[in-house]
Amino acid sequence: MRRSRRMAAAMSALAVAAGGLVSAAVIGVGPARADHCDPAQATQTPQRQRNQNQDQNQQQDQDQQGQNQDQQGQDQQQQQDQNQGQQQDQQNTDQQQNGDQQNADQQDQAPQGGGAAVLDPAQDPGSDETAAPDQGQASDPEQTASTFSRRNRPTRTATPVPTRSQGQSQNPNGTASPTASPTASDDDHNECADLGPFVEDFVDIRQVAPRQLDARVGRNGSRGSFVSQCGTNRNGHNNPDNFIVAPGVSNGAHHLHDYVGNLSTDGFSTDESLAAAGTTCRLSDKSTYFWPVLRDRKVDQNTEDPDGNVGQVLRARSVTLQFRGNATSRVVAMPRFLRLITGDAKAATNGGANARAAWSCTGFQNRISPDKYPLCPRGSQVVRILDFPSCWDGQNTDSANHRTHVVFPGQDGACPQGTRAIPALRMTLTYSVPQGPSFAVDAFPEQKHNPVTDHADFANVMPDRLMQFVVSCINRGRRC
Repeated sequence: MRRSRRMAAAMSALAVAAGGLVSAAVIGVGPARADHCDPAQATQTPQRQRNQNQDQNQQQDQDQQGQNQDQQGQDQQQQQDQNQGQQQDQQNTDQQQNGDQQNADQQDQAPQGGGAAVLDPAQDPGSDETAAPDQGQASDPEQTASTFSRRNRPTRTATPVPTRSQGQSQNPNGTASPTASPTASDDDHNECADLGPFVEDFVDIRQVAPRQLDARVGRNGSRGSFVSQCGTNRNGHNNPDNFIVAPGVSNGAHHLHDYVGNLSTDGFSTDESLAAAGTTCRLSDKSTYFWPVLRDRKVDQNTEDPDGNVGQVLRARSVTLQFRGNATSRVVAMPRFLRLITGDAKAATNGGANARAAWSCTGFQNRISPDKYPLCPRGSQVVRILDFPSCWDGQNTDSANHRTHVVFPGQDGACPQGTRAIPALRMTLTYSVPQGPSFAVDAFPEQKHNPVTDHADFANVMPDRLMQFVVSCINRGRRC
């Protein structure tokens, strides 16, 4: 009877433990999708994936062995409980027999006239001793089940929990979700591997050869400069439009732009609307300056973007808008409403003829990468240098391809015949980015976030008087 109670208690505890584990596996942790398209995780070789799959299979085998060992431990515990119960029952029987024999002896020795002290079976010391082990046995299966639950091996088998070390991923799904299911991880890996960028799109800035970015200024050159102070877009002026190359179209750029300067710029901007708007720039510079945003790809944001621009937008830590001179001549004023573009947003598929990307790191500005994202040493910031064409045809504020009305100087810094030098705009943007190959510039989806596609846009809406001041500073060699 006592053995039956012990076995019933043990089986009940096992049922409770199993039920709790099933609940943990079902309710435990749902798949998360952080590090959605981190380039360091999204681009892995098939061999690496196979190795990681083998690691997962080995982990599952180890987990299964752990379950078997735990089950064996429970069986051994139950067998020990049964053996202890049998031994205790035997001791109780022996004690009962000894007690009966002693009672009989006492009855034989007791005086006939006195009442014999007959023991009440309800107060039998054997019953009390049996009760204590029963309580202990009832708690043993619970302790065993608790230990089994804390190990969480069945839960780990149902939802693998790979670990990540800095700079190396053990998760083959291209995400940093520590609990993503294998099916979801395969889908995420394929999706992110197709989005780009790729590990080969990055380079340690210290491996880039030094080079001179600017032509040497000659005796007749203009050495001065003017900086328009317009902020870093703290007001969050962003949209995926481009009124220069896709006028009158919403989402004409298919990637998000940061804007500084003119507060009204969008896909429907006109000369009139720009002239009537406010500005973030000093000295009433209503010009519009814009460029594609840079994103932290380790952060799970904007994952539903149809163009694949996934991650958290990184605001530039500094924005320098500098107008500079020409290496061989003086400069003339830009016409108002002049439109300029630099770089090619589709250079990855068009080729590099119009590409003008220039990536660097603070402290390493003599090392410029034209086609790879820079991996900067700790404490150094990523730098984007966006130089605009500065040789104007003297007539047009725009052209059909937005390029032929203003072209770049030659390698010696001189403007081609038939053009004249205007103030040369250079945008210099700096960013604090996550360590490793984990950031990317917004791009058209087919460009796969290739760094060669970096580009920017500008429309001159300076008051004429301010433009004359800019020209004077540059030609006189002043820094304004």
